[in-house]
Amino acid sequence: MCGINGIINKTSCSENEITAALTKMNNLIIHRGPDEDGFIATKQDNFSLGMAMRRLSIIDLSTGKQPIYSDDKKIVIVFNGEIYNYRELKSKLEESGTVFKTNSDTEVILRLYEKHGVESFKWLDGMFGFSIYDQHKNKVFIARDFFGEKPLYYTSTSKQFIWASELKSIVNVLDFKPEISKKGVNLFLRLTYIPAPYSIYDNIFKLEANHYIAYDLKTNAHKVHEICQETLPKEENISFEDAKKHVKDLVYESVNSRSIADVPLGTFLSGGVDSSIVSLCLSQSATKKIETFSIGFKEAKMDETAKSQLVAKMIGSNHHEFKIGEDDLKNNIHEILLNFDEPFSDTAALPTYFVSKKTRDYVKVALTGDGGDEVFGGYNKYYVGKMNTRYTNIVPKPIHNILLNSSKFLLATKNDNRGKRFKIKKMLKSVSYEGDQYWDIISLANTEKELSEILTQPYYIDNLYGEYKDTLYSNKAESLTEFRHVDKILSLEGGMLAKVDRTSMQNSLECRAPFLNKKLWDYTNTLPESYLMKGWNKKHILKEAFKDQFPDEFLEKSKKGFGSPVGNWLKSSLKKELESYIEPNYLSNQGIFNLDIMIPLVQNHLDSKRDNTFRVWAFYCFQKWYSNIYLN
Repeated sequence: MCGINGIINKTSCSENEITAALTKMNNLIIHRGPDEDGFIATKQDNFSLGMAMRRLSIIDLSTGKQPIYSDDKKIVIVFNGEIYNYRELKSKLEESGTVFKTNSDTEVILRLYEKHGVESFKWLDGMFGFSIYDQHKNKVFIARDFFGEKPLYYTSTSKQFIWASELKSIVNVLDFKPEISKKGVNLFLRLTYIPAPYSIYDNIFKLEANHYIAYDLKTNAHKVHEICQETLPKEENISFEDAKKHVKDLVYESVNSRSIADVPLGTFLSGGVDSSIVSLCLSQSATKKIETFSIGFKEAKMDETAKSQLVAKMIGSNHHEFKIGEDDLKNNIHEILLNFDEPFSDTAALPTYFVSKKTRDYVKVALTGDGGDEVFGGYNKYYVGKMNTRYTNIVPKPIHNILLNSSKFLLATKNDNRGKRFKIKKMLKSVSYEGDQYWDIISLANTEKELSEILTQPYYIDNLYGEYKDTLYSNKAESLTEFRHVDKILSLEGGMLAKVDRTSMQNSLECRAPFLNKKLWDYTNTLPESYLMKGWNKKHILKEAFKDQFPDEFLEKSKKGFGSPVGNWLKSSLKKELESYIEPNYLSNQGIFNLDIMIPLVQNHLDSKRDNTFRVWAFYCFQKWYSNIYLN
């Protein structure tokens, strides 16, 4: 696990210049790899090229130093991540005569590429971002993993092509300050995050998950390609019992593959279905007690640590529990939010940072339950297809509009309370008579109408999700399978995985997600949707596969989620800062937000006239990022 950086100067410059820039980029991401670094810099007639990395040593501690070269020194790789099937891949290569110099997964990628080229990228089971410089082809290849667990940004200017694991490495070596991306602003203020291929900056992009860049050093042209994966055919007439058994085997197999490490390892244990199953599987394969970690809140209504305590006792783990409150936020919020390098307002980022920080005192690697909801159909929002169809068949649109307008007052709350009123209001806001309901329900901060009101005309973009719909070949997401695929390319890549990567790597902790396994994803896509969601029972097949190993009804218990009570904190410890962001002169000079809408929206929240937690928190996170980048 580490971070990577790279620069191509489109005209030749000295190796010292390249190394100096790479050193600066590397120093900005020491948290991703505090154990060691590595560089390659080369000067050619018409270009100069450099690649670098910071390493967090997890596998092959003694011989895994990067960069790693081919025998003829003509091909070189820098790599960030873990390849979980590297031993099987290595064994096959050795059978065909390949000789290895290290025990690292990095060298396996290099040897695979030597033998099979970019075709080999599809065989990698893991999380990764890597770049390969091939002098034989005079090309550079830059790749990102199937789900997008590891980040990768890039930009092309008239002088350079630059790529990096974190935005800060790119922004700080450009000789100009990049402009704000209007697309990025709109996406963030709808979703609370910015999914690939966009970032908050114009002309700086995220490489999409399961894609690679081919950069031609002769022409200075680059092209983004999808990594062509082999998919499984739809299962025909498979019994639920057979499918359940196979799911169980695949989960055990994935947990085992993601447990390979030469350093101490534990699990995040929230007490929910996914983290409980991962912790159970790891405990059964371990030769001694495993370490489990949970985070809770000092505010009792938000705290759910009792569930993790129950599982920890059941599996006999060494359990570590930490609780955070508003004081922890005040002392750390600046570094947590700004480490994302762009606006990010998932409220779960705060507890994820703290559990990562505490966990790193004990282990270097933590398994998580991330991805279980996307793979097995576990979110409440997956009910939306059924509910929208039934609702729109019964309630005429004019009546719905009356109900929606009334809900603004009848269902209004004054505090950050995400109970029934909040959920009903959210459902009503997402109802669509045009088939856009799922695209509306994933808009966690603002609806399209709300966004059009708060942004000034020069900044507002309509048809925001058009290209994502084109990617999915569907304007309307209506089935569970379609909901899950929307989440894979948007919510998972841009939201959850960014949250976990930045907050864990900020603390030099590697997180691995056994449910984010291509085998599992492919297999669940072949099953009847009723195996995943039976009636209103989410993650049906996963819970059935493991229910005999948990107390009765335990896997059916609801869980609140992992958010933070930021709505209340905005009225207390963050109030003064938030108020500075709605000063009329500040907003006028900024030119992004409509003063007549934004100021009352924030003020009503501060005065407890109406709870606007998610909208105001997104605004706060944006302004915190903006003031740090453009006003400091």
